[in-house]
Amino acid sequence: MPKPPSRQSQIIIATFFDRYSHGDTSVYFSREDLYDTCTKHRIEPLKNMGDGALYSYRYRTKLPPEILRTQPEGKEWVILGRGISQYEFRLVSKSNILPNENLLSTKIPDATPEMIKRYAFSDEQALLARVRYNRLVDTFFGITTYSLQSHLRTTVESIGQIEIDEIYVGIDKHGRHFIIPTQAKVGKDKIGYAQLFQDLAYCKAKYPNLVCRALAAKFMNKELIALFELTISEDSVKIVEEKHYKIVLETDISEQELQEYNSRGSD
Repeated sequence: MPKPPSRQSQIIIATFFDRYSHGDTSVYFSREDLYDTCTKHRIEPLKNMGDGALYSYRYRTKLPPEILRTQPEGKEWVILGRGISQYEFRLVSKSNILPNENLLSTKIPDATPEMIKRYAFSDEQALLARVRYNRLVDTFFGITTYSLQSHLRTTVESIGQIEIDEIYVGIDKHGRHFIIPTQAKVGKDKIGYAQLFQDLAYCKAKYPNLVCRALAAKFMNKELIALFELTISEDSVKIVEEKHYKIVLETDISEQELQEYNSRGSD
């Protein structure tokens, strides 16, 4: 017997189709609409309707197949915050940001403290720790950066409640200041439109005088990390730059590899 759809799935499907008409590219709804949907369709409400019904669909999980079947070729629905307790299904270009397997990697001597390696609680925390302690943000952008805050949960007026995995501030040789929102992706987690949209909106609202450069990090394997600078152009996530770093013991970097790195740097 097929498994019956979860309450979360039932609520999001009913909310969408109560408001969607063929050809729509935006479908607006509110948290109050989620409760109205439950009443109308006789679904027991979730304890936390905002996070419970929406969080995983906004950042981690595919929308139910009933909704996915309305997507035109090359497009996908994402759920965006549009203010306090206000949301939008928006049709955007499909994101498929994956590490380029043919890209050269650079070996970085591992500076992660052994205690951190031992006690990091999750793959996401382990990834953020590797990036932080090995100063990969500095290496990637060529500026001096500092971790300002991890797992920031705050509110943006135009979006509502958001979460950012980690935020860095930085400075370059010209004295320019940077704000760098960073998202960490592990396993099958996708680098997608919704989180990048909120990260950029937060930086524009909170730090309008700083240069914003959005970063995503993804484990390719336990030692190999892909970093992407990302932006949004029209309705698409675009890669500005991609680099790969392999975290290794210092003794694993040969003299020949150092010579190759010297050659790369002189281009």
